[in-house]
Amino acid sequence: MEGKIALVTGAAGGIGEAIVRALASRDVRVVAVDRDADRLRKVAKAVEEDTGGRVEPFPADVTASADVEALVDDVETLVGPLDFLVNAAGVLRLAEARKLTDQEWSTTFAVNTTGVFFVSRAVVNRMVPRRRGAIVTIASNAAGTARTEMSAYAASKAAATMFTKCLGLEVAKFGIRANLVAPGSTDTPMLNSMWQDESSARASIDGVPDAYRVGIPLGKLARPEDVAEAVVFLLSDKASHITMHDLTVDGGAALGV
Repeated sequence: MEGKIALVTGAAGGIGEAIVRALASRDVRVVAVDRDADRLRKVAKAVEEDTGGRVEPFPADVTASADVEALVDDVETLVGPLDFLVNAAGVLRLAEARKLTDQEWSTTFAVNTTGVFFVSRAVVNRMVPRRRGAIVTIASNAAGTARTEMSAYAASKAAATMFTKCLGLEVAKFGIRANLVAPGSTDTPMLNSMWQDESSARASIDGVPDAYRVGIPLGKLARPEDVAEAVVFLLSDKASHITMHDLTVDGGAALGV
C-alpha cells in the first residue's frame, strides 16, 4: 500500500480518524475529508506527528454534489490520482420511527446515503479510465438487524450497503473493488451520545431485552482500530479477489446474520 493515495470521508470522527491513522502508518498518503474543519486539521497534524505519514486535510460537505466534484478535482490535481476511497462520514439521529422529524430523516439520508453516492460517483468516474481502485463504505450491523429508535440510521445504512454492492458489480470489469465494513457498537463519540449514564456501556455489552438487543458475545465494545484494520485489509492486495462483500465487525452482536 506504500505510496498509494486514499480519500477518507468523516476523517475527524472516531472511526474515520482511526482509518486515517491506520493508512498513514502504512505510508499511504491520506486525503482527510470532513465538514468540521478545525477538528480535521487537528487530526491531520496529530496523525502526521504520530506516524510520520502524510495527511492532507480537505474540509468539505459530502451532501453537496457540486462541492464533492470540486473536491475530487482539487485532490486529483493537487495530490494525485486516487487509489482508495473510504466512505466513513455518518450521522445518527435517534427516535422512534413515528416520531422522527422530517429534518432528522433527511439529514440522516443526506450524509449516510446520498453522501456515499456523491463521493463514490466522483471518485469512481476517475478510477475507471485507470482501471484500478478499491472502495470501502462504512455501513453498520443495523443495516440488517432491526433496532428500536434507529429506523432512520438503519435504513440509511441498508441503502448505502446495497448501493455499494451494486456499484461493485458494475465496476468489477474495470478492476475496481467495492466492499463494506459493518461495525456494531464501537467506542466512539457517536456511541457515547446514545448513553444515558455509566450503566449504558455495560448494557451495550450485556444486551437490553426491552429493546430486543442481545448484547455482544465477545463481551467487549469494538475499538475504532478494530474497524480500521478491517478497512485496511479490504483495501489491500490481500483482498484482491474480494468485492461486494460486507464484513461485519461487531463481536457477534448480530449473531452472524
